[in-house]
Amino acid sequence: MDRRRFLAGTATIVVLPFASARATPGSMAAAISQVVGDAAVRRGRVTLDVPPLVENGNTVPLVVSVESPMTAVDHVKAIHVFNEKNPQPNIFSARLGPRNGRAVVGTRIKLGDSQTIMAIAETSSGEFWSASADVIVTLAACLEEAS
Repeated sequence: MDRRRFLAGTATIVVLPFASARATPGSMAAAISQVVGDAAVRRGRVTLDVPPLVENGNTVPLVVSVESPMTAVDHVKAIHVFNEKNPQPNIFSARLGPRNGRAVVGTRIKLGDSQTIMAIAETSSGEFWSASADVIVTLAACLEEAS
């Protein structure tokens, strides 16, 4: 094998994984389906607080809050957050219980591009509630290629 064939084969191996390492709206829907199964996801009860325009996708503030009495009988079991264009469609899942007192989760996330973020709350009664927000990112994070 000569040097050119070796380098061409190596370049193909390196480039192919990067081309597929990006979530899509379809992969986000599939990730949501893995969490909720066949259950209906209703809009409401969830508030997704994320800036609509961010200069830097490396540190985007995000707060998810859910209207819930947080009692032993009626509480939020989990909050799941998804995106449609980062390398992975699942941003995070937080498990909660009645002892949390309030169903609120805040963090900072990375966004690789302008996209839709969706938060889904899973209740103790097996219901799923959601909210979504569109975020415009001027300087993307999660870039797989070096400049």
